[in-house]
Amino acid sequence: MSRVSLRNIANTSRGAFQGAVRAYSNLALRVPITLPNGTTYDQPTGLFINNEFVYPKQKKTFEVISPSTEEEITHVYEAREEDVEAAVNAADAAFNSDWSTGEPAKRIRVLLNLADLIEEHADTLAHIESLDNGKSLFCSRGDVALAAAYIRSCAGWADKISGSLPETGSTHFNYIRREPIGVCGQIIPWNFPLLMFSWKIGPALATGNTVILKTAESTPLSALYVAQLAKQAGIPAGVLNVVSGFGKIAGEAIAIHPRIKKIAFTGSTATGRHIMKAAAESNLKKVTLELGGKSPNIVFNDCDVAKTVQNLIVGIFYNTGEVCCAGSRIYIQEEIYDTVIENLTRAVADLKIGDPFKEDTFMGAQASSAQLDKILKYIEIGKKEGATLVSGGEREGNKGYFVKPTIFGDVKEDMKIVKEEIFGPVVTVSKFKTVDEVINLANDSEYGLAAGVHTEDINKAIQVANSIKSGTVWVNTYNDFHQMVPFGGYGQSGIGREMGAEALDNYTQVKAVRVGLTRKTA
Repeated sequence: MSRVSLRNIANTSRGAFQGAVRAYSNLALRVPITLPNGTTYDQPTGLFINNEFVYPKQKKTFEVISPSTEEEITHVYEAREEDVEAAVNAADAAFNSDWSTGEPAKRIRVLLNLADLIEEHADTLAHIESLDNGKSLFCSRGDVALAAAYIRSCAGWADKISGSLPETGSTHFNYIRREPIGVCGQIIPWNFPLLMFSWKIGPALATGNTVILKTAESTPLSALYVAQLAKQAGIPAGVLNVVSGFGKIAGEAIAIHPRIKKIAFTGSTATGRHIMKAAAESNLKKVTLELGGKSPNIVFNDCDVAKTVQNLIVGIFYNTGEVCCAGSRIYIQEEIYDTVIENLTRAVADLKIGDPFKEDTFMGAQASSAQLDKILKYIEIGKKEGATLVSGGEREGNKGYFVKPTIFGDVKEDMKIVKEEIFGPVVTVSKFKTVDEVINLANDSEYGLAAGVHTEDINKAIQVANSIKSGTVWVNTYNDFHQMVPFGGYGQSGIGREMGAEALDNYTQVKAVRVGLTRKTA
């Protein structure tokens, strides 16, 4: 079997590189951290394996940086191949227990407990997210609330996973079972650390699987904190294992491991391809991928302009634009183009950007220096390509990874800033005339994750929504998630779905049993 290098999983942030050099072997498994609100909490730093925080075999650590201050928060321990092996051993043993075969009531109980604990620790978790990722408290609080709601929703599904009894006549008895897959590897991104943690573990555990989850190396803190809550909730040893580490080492070890039967990944499309190749060349793992996007946000003449402008802002500037489904291509029907642009520019000028811990901040920092540099590079590309800079277009301040919300007008469809995912607070705006024209523009992308439609005409809304090739279409709203509504992409935006009943399909396999019956005569 050939080894597949997952180079692109590795985060190229300042923290990742510095952490690889500045390693300590005597760091405690928990360290006190004082949050900007003055609260001090104990942050786990070890690997969470078999319900305990443990040292890795090599006892190396890496640095975690605060994006809003560019200062070190702490170090955490780095998992390598031998540590992934230990996690797999624990998860495999746990799967071969009554966790996977016992009554669903046990899984329901512990998942409900975990949801309650996340809500109980909501303020601390929100501050951890803002400290570690740089996002505003406004965004972090939304993440925590949805994470708890989703885990609670998964608990509700645990005893509703049922098979069927196909009728094929009196000669046979048939039944269909839905069974858990086994040990699942999960790799989550840095833009929504806690939310993606919940989206991954919720359906996996509800269906009776066990998990090894690798955090993003730049944002490992909230998952480690929730891991201790999982133990407190009653999740058995080995069922949930959380490791911090680098994609090219720990991520690759998960992707190629022969006893991991399923892998779920959220991140870039390029890395998703590597994951698929690794799964194919190892043991044909079941794969789900939630990948990149370049989503269109369409504004028709008959929209409610004031409401639409707010939806456009949420669509691209929420979470500092670091959203895979961000509405980064705005198309405005020509009769109201000037009106919408004027209102949008005015509203964007009023957005508060800066210290993520201030209550009125909407946009915090970008997650890393590498992401900051990437965004600023794309802004320069847009200028050189001839797009008109309507607003923003530069770094905010000289400390912290802040970028002003940026709008480009007069763009052409072949420009890089229109075609490529920037993953930051940068949006392009174009005019269109007809419904057919804008449907073609919306679908002219390799991605298909999401789209927005803004109109007061329900017939037009349905026509356009049904014609756009994307996994989610929001009408008169945007970035509007609910735990019962599935989310995922078409095309190069991925395979499989998160949330809703559809997420359970990712973590179950179908077994058909057909029994031949002997018909006795009197």
